Amino acid sequence: MARNSRYTPYDGSDPLAPPVDLRDALESIGNDVMAGSSPRHALRELLRRGSKNMRGLDDIAAAAHRRRREMLQRNNLDGTLAEVRELLDRAVLEERKALARALDDDARFAEMQLAELPPSTAQAVQELADYDWRSSQARADYEKIRDLLGRELLDQRFAGMKQALEGATDEDRQRIDDMLSDLNDLLDAHGRGDDTDERFAEFMDKHGEFFPENPKNVDELLDSLARRAAAAQRLRNSLSPEQRAELDALAQQAFGSPSLMNQLGRLDRHLRMARPGEDWEGSERFRGDQGMGLGEGTDALQEISELEQLGDQLSQQHAGADLDDIDLELLAKHLGNEAAADVKTLAELEKALQQEGFLDKGADGQWRLSPKAMRRLGESALRDVAGSLSGRRGERETRKAGAMGEPTGASREWAFGDTEPWDVTRTITNAVLRDPGRIPVRLQVSDVEVAETEQREQAAVALLVDTSFSMVIEGRWVPMKRTALALNHLISTRFRGDDLQLIGFGRHARTLTTAELAGLDGAYEQGTNLHHALLLAGRHLRRNPNAQPVVLIVTDGEPTAHLEPEGYAHFDYPPSMRTLSLTIRELDNLAKLKAQVTFFRLGEHPGLARFIDRIARRVGGRVVAPDLDGLGAAVVGDYMRMRRK
Repeated sequence: MARNSRYTPYDGSDPLAPPVDLRDALESIGNDVMAGSSPRHALRELLRRGSKNMRGLDDIAAAAHRRRREMLQRNNLDGTLAEVRELLDRAVLEERKALARALDDDARFAEMQLAELPPSTAQAVQELADYDWRSSQARADYEKIRDLLGRELLDQRFAGMKQALEGATDEDRQRIDDMLSDLNDLLDAHGRGDDTDERFAEFMDKHGEFFPENPKNVDELLDSLARRAAAAQRLRNSLSPEQRAELDALAQQAFGSPSLMNQLGRLDRHLRMARPGEDWEGSERFRGDQGMGLGEGTDALQEISELEQLGDQLSQQHAGADLDDIDLELLAKHLGNEAAADVKTLAELEKALQQEGFLDKGADGQWRLSPKAMRRLGESALRDVAGSLSGRRGERETRKAGAMGEPTGASREWAFGDTEPWDVTRTITNAVLRDPGRIPVRLQVSDVEVAETEQREQAAVALLVDTSFSMVIEGRWVPMKRTALALNHLISTRFRGDDLQLIGFGRHARTLTTAELAGLDGAYEQGTNLHHALLLAGRHLRRNPNAQPVVLIVTDGEPTAHLEPEGYAHFDYPPSMRTLSLTIRELDNLAKLKAQVTFFRLGEHPGLARFIDRIARRVGGRVVAPDLDGLGAAVVGDYMRMRRK
């Protein structure tokens, strides 16, 4: 059977590259969100920074800026003048050799005329316009000056003319003159508002060889011509006044006729009127040693302009910026296919995060991390915690949901060491789906799934996290949030019978979902209202009278606020006796509920250490003083210790 194949141009991407890593991307976004960024801003930051396996927009923009800087540092704009001076010196030298061999008086007069040539290259070329050359080589070199100037002036407006017209005949020059005349007539008609479609088609049939861009209409023709003409004007603006004067004088000698300058001046007026939005006033400062001709300089200015345009697109700073705004063809042209492929990868990542449901847009139009994203972030946080808890080599991650438990109805892939019963239905289904149609069915280890179980005894867990501003300024904000996510994920996936309540406390306390906690901003608010948080924790424990009560408190400061009966928070620093007594009373109430209380003390302040040690002893609780990197492992480890007990 014949098979059709399709071939497309290579776009620079690696066909064997793995798909974009959404897990790493989501973790990066989650960390930024927990540090106080909006999900949309966090996504933009990820695209800007990139990752260890993916270049970001900043790196690509830096490459564009480096290329622009290198062009300015490597080149200068003296190339045409230097080339004209070289041809003039060579012509004069050859002529003097010829005159030295002649014995007539006219030869002596000609020597005097050459000796009196002005130092200005342009004036010298002008004075020799009517000179009767005796050396054929000198005459040829002088004619090359006129030919060079004509080609350079045309190359400024039409790329490639300098090379295409090298050694041009009078017939070639006439064709150029006819093209310019027809082009100006076409633009005259377009400027009057005439219907120029038919006239444009006739023009392209006759002169299309001069326009490799192959414009489809007059507007596209104007766009391409105006961009290059604006670059030519910026080149002129970049010259010193002396260089401009020299070139203006030399331009009159182009092709030995002023008609070329008249036609080009007429064309420039058309383009300025048609495209006033182009940059006609800009300039650049070239500082290098490598001289460029007028056409090369125009190419360089146009490339510099396009690199600046790419830099603006890659910065994504303008309102409503989107990766689709980046011109991939222009990017590939100046920075290579690999850069364009990198931007396409970033665009695919952005779309994949939305298509996979990790970002949701709320009714208010704001982007939020979806529940699916929160589960992934919790899984990532728990994985990091598990790595910290694992104290010996070869220790595997335990996947058992509950010892001596009841089936939850869920199953998971078997891992070495699992003792749960097989889920036969899922196992056989996996084998059939892996190798459909095979009879008898053959099992592989990867097909096996086991039934998850759940521990029979339940726990009511209250995790109280300090959200006062000191947590932000001391760098404890994100570790605290990741700890809460890790514990929430552990309980929701491994101990589903347990009931976790997250409570944040600053000046006031409030219950939080994981999504609310992750997106919580660190506001400057004085007060550590542990009293209010303990009130909410007691309410949660009383709603679960048959569950084992557990209270975990993460804080970096003494209680400095309490809740008055009227509902407002009273703040005092140093802590007032009323604040301390109300806080201790609520701890006593939790002790009456037989709650297991653990304090996770952050910071080394002696006063905080003494206070927490005292109140922990009062209620029979524990005090753990982890470093920031070990906070998650300490909280999860304490919960697991309680579960084992």
